[in-house]
This record gives sequence, structure tokens and C-alpha cells, in this order.
Amino acid sequence: MPASDAASSAAGRPAAVSARGWGWRHAGRSTPAVQGLDLEISPGERVLLLGPSGAGKSTLLHALAGVLGGDDDDADESGTLLIDGAAPRGQRGRAGLMQQDPETQVVLSRLGDDVAFGAENLAVPREEIWKRVHEALDDVGLRSLAGVGLALDHPTSALSGGQKQRLALAGILAMRPGLILLDEPTANLDPAGVLEVRDAVARCLDKTGATLVVVEHRVSVWKDLVDRIVVLQPGSAAGSAGGTGTPGVLLDGPPDQVLEQARGMLMAAGVWVPGYVPATRVRTRAEEPAELLLAAQDLAVSRERARRRGFKTIPPVPVQSGITAQVRAGQALTITGPNGAGKSTFALTLAGLLAPVDGKVSAAVGLSDGAGIDPFAWKAEQLISRIGTVFQEPEHQFVTGRVLDELMFGPRHLGHGEERVDELLERLRLTHLVDANPYTLSGGEKRRLSVATVLAAHPKVLVLDEPTFGQDANTWAELASFLSELLDAGTSVVSVTHDEEFSAVLGGTELRLDPASRSGSRQEAGAA
Repeated sequence: MPASDAASSAAGRPAAVSARGWGWRHAGRSTPAVQGLDLEISPGERVLLLGPSGAGKSTLLHALAGVLGGDDDDADESGTLLIDGAAPRGQRGRAGLMQQDPETQVVLSRLGDDVAFGAENLAVPREEIWKRVHEALDDVGLRSLAGVGLALDHPTSALSGGQKQRLALAGILAMRPGLILLDEPTANLDPAGVLEVRDAVARCLDKTGATLVVVEHRVSVWKDLVDRIVVLQPGSAAGSAGGTGTPGVLLDGPPDQVLEQARGMLMAAGVWVPGYVPATRVRTRAEEPAELLLAAQDLAVSRERARRRGFKTIPPVPVQSGITAQVRAGQALTITGPNGAGKSTFALTLAGLLAPVDGKVSAAVGLSDGAGIDPFAWKAEQLISRIGTVFQEPEHQFVTGRVLDELMFGPRHLGHGEERVDELLERLRLTHLVDANPYTLSGGEKRRLSVATVLAAHPKVLVLDEPTFGQDANTWAELASFLSELLDAGTSVVSVTHDEEFSAVLGGTELRLDPASRSGSRQEAGAA
């Protein structure tokens, strides 16, 4: 029986996973992402996979989903990795993967069609497909989001990053795979959305009995749902002190046992154990009125463009209206609110990358320095040297094939010195990756690189969209401390985030955006 037919006949049954001495080296990398991994997961088991940023967690999930490598790939694989005794690449539909970046998983232009796509490719009968689509959308909360719900023909391009995460999960649930693989499934979600997605996964597992492997830095979200915690060794070096001695695995056991017996070891490895917040640098600069750099006045924002209908121009529909905020030197502005409230859209408008629908964004003389009052009208080199933006999807910023070249790109084109590059590599823990292709990095490493490339251009204002996404506790603390230093040095930091601990470190003011403001109510920044 062909492998794909075998996978189809196995649909609905929980899958078994077996790794024996398995390892993987990405093309262009000198060292393996995972090496010597021995791991057995029984059908129906629920496993939380932990480890520091760059330990190979995402690599393992991609391998289990059968999407690593190819005949012409320069990557190297060692050992064996099997699902139900066969290689993952030949088992179409047996595993469903939700990736760190949900943007990469959106396939079709309409909500319902996108959720149905996987099931259609598995030849599920039409009437069963649409039953599953409705159930999956209900389970992840997209049918009842913000009390209004999203129709099946809602454009996927109009979804926020957090909504796209829910969409990706719905597509996986509709496939009913025997192995569900989730890579940071709640990283960009608001607190209510985190619980909603976790509970949706729980309902699916209870219905189907599927095997689960979930990667998530924050243990408390998933601890009570899983049977087992597996911690990968940093760099997959076997036999670290205190570990199990199993190649590639640092710890393996029931959640409460692992957390109780090895709390200190897990904290040292950067794992977000419940109740733990790593120490960060304390700000030394007093929170006091400072130089105004950037201001938004009665701002309405949208990612839509004006459309022509006959002789009429149809203006974009704002996702937010009446926003007033100020960005001051050496102070932080934190943008919070539920998914879909327009946080990223507002941040991109404030950063001069989107035109306002109404109202205005004005740069003060201290920031514009002769470039004009409107950041949206600035040339590219004028913008990046004044306002540096870190996008929600790090890959959207990469323009070269090497980490070091990525960091050098901005300074070279602006005629700046490159003296800050070595500091950024060291502080953001990227030194060992200087020759790596940015697209082969882990999600957390990509995020730190995207922050570093912006900082290398020495902007006066930083606009960061979910800057702590994918970070273990150690890299989180380093990033938060570094940004705290920049604030004390006079740089302004604007952050879109659901990370309350991060907001507390930076201090400053909070601007909370609520979907109800689409009716035109005013949104103003206030003290955090």
C-alpha cells in the first residue's frame, strides 16, 4: 500500500512517534540543530516540548510534519525518525503542523475555504468537510470573535496576526490528524485568546484521541493538559550534568515531577516555569516629561486602500478611529488590546509605513531633522535612520542570505559605522550564527535578529511588534534589559505586546485599543 494511502487509512487513529539517534543539520549550517535524539511517544500521549531558544524544537516538529529537506537540499540527516514505523515525508495528512509564523500557512483568500483546504486535499467527503469547518471555527473562537463573528467568506488578508494563528489551528483541527504539532500556538494571542486556543486543542484531543506535541515557552498554559514534559538539551549535547543521559534529551517525565525536581535547572536553561520571571536591568532614568518626538492626533487607521467605483472613490474602512498618543525621548509606549483591535495597523501608521485614513501623525523637529513633519512622506533612508520598525513577521525584514550581512546592511547603506554590530551579536546571543542563513533560524532567533537589524541603524524611535515572541526566559531578560538601557540613553520604544511582564520592565504609558472603538470612540495613551 502506498504511504499516502496508508496515512489515509490511519486517519482518526492516534500516531506513534519514534526517534533513534536522529539528527538534522540545516543547509549552510556547520552544526546540527538536533543531534543524537532518542525519543518514544506512544499513541495518544500529550507532550510539551521545552528547551532554550535554538535547541531544535521547531526543527523536530517540521521533521515530524514531513516538510524538512528535499532531494536537492544540502541538509544532513542522521538516525531515524518515524511516525507509525514509517518516514514522515511519505505520510500525507498523518500529522498536522501549526508553525510559529501563521502568515506562512494562509493559503486561500476566504476564511472558510482556507480551513477546508487540508481536508479537501485528504479527499474528505464534501458534506463532512463543511461540518468540520464549522466545528473548527467554533472551537478556536473565530465564529464568535468580539461578539460579532466572522463569516465563511471573510477575507483572510483582513485578519490580524493572532486571528491567523487561530485560522491555522482551525485548518489543522479540520484535518483530524493522528499527530497534532503546535509550534508556539499562543505566542501572538491576547490572554483570553490563549485560554481559548488551549481549550480548543483540549476539545479536539478529547474527541479524537490524537497524539500531541506542543512547543511553548510558557509552561503554565499547557502543564495541566499534557501527560509529559520533554526538555531538549541546548545544542543537543548528550549527558549534561543532572540530565537523563539520553542523547538529545535533558529531562523527560510527568509535568509535576519534572517541574518539582528540576525547577532550578529549567530556570537556568531559560524555561518559563510557573511563577518565574527572570531578573532584568532596572531603569535609572526617571519617568518625567521629555522631548516630544512623534505624535498621533485623532488618528484613524486601516490596511485597506481607497477603491474606485465608477467616478467615486471609496475610502478605506478604519479598524480604529480617534487615536491620540505621544512618543517622547527615553520613554516607552505600550500598545495593548485584544487580537483584531488594530494594534499592528496603528503601529505601522505611527512608524510612517501606512498612510492615515484620517487625522495625522506628526514628527517633531528633534526627530524630523529637516525631513518634514509627515513620516509617511519620508524617503526610505530618512525613515530607517529615524524610526526603526520590527514587524510581527521577522522574515519580512530579511534581505540577505547571511546573519552578519543582515546586520551590516543598514549601516552600510546609511553610511554609518558598523561598530555596534559586534555588541548586538553578543547582547542578543547571535554570535554563533553569523554565517547562518536568516531563514533557517528558530523563531526566537529570527525575532532577535530582526530587532538587531533595526538597532544597527541607530534610530531615535523603535516600533516593535510582539518583540518577545518565541523567547526563552534568558533571551527575554537580555532583550528587555537591552531595551531598558536604550530608553535610559534617550531612545523611544513603542511596543505592541500581550506580554505584561515585558511592559512592566519598560514602564512608560499604555495605549489600550478596544474593538468597540471602531464606532469612533477616542483612544488615548495613559500611565501604565
